[in-house]
Amino acid sequence: MSFRLLVRRTAPTLRRFSTETPVAGKNAYLANLEAVEHHAAETTELWRKISHYVCLPAIAVCAAWVYNIEMEHKAHLEHEMAENDGHLPAPPAYEYLNVRRKPFPWGPNSLFYNSENLSEE
Repeated sequence: MSFRLLVRRTAPTLRRFSTETPVAGKNAYLANLEAVEHHAAETTELWRKISHYVCLPAIAVCAAWVYNIEMEHKAHLEHEMAENDGHLPAPPAYEYLNVRRKPFPWGPNSLFYNSENLSEE
C-alpha cells in the first residue's frame, strides 16, 4: 500500500459539499454580517443627525444672510434711481476700462458689448 493511500484513509475527512459550511465559520460569518449591519445603522443615524441639526440650520442662516444683503442692494438701487429721475446713473468712464490694444479676430466689437446697440436703448 502506498503512503498516499494510507494517509488518505487514516486522515479525517476534510472535504465537504460546496454548500455545507463548518459551524464555526457560519457563526463567524453571521457575526461579521451583524456587525456590518450594526455599523451601517449607526453611521446612517449619525449622518441623519448631522443633516438635520447642522446642515439645515446652516442653510437657513445662509439664506437669511443672502436675503438681507439682496434687500440692502435693492434698496440702494431704488435710492439711486429716485435720485436720478428713475434711471440708474451711468458708470464712470475711467480711462483704464475697456482698453484693447489689438483688434478682436471677429471685428472691432466684443461678443458681449456693442456700442451701436447701446445707443439704441
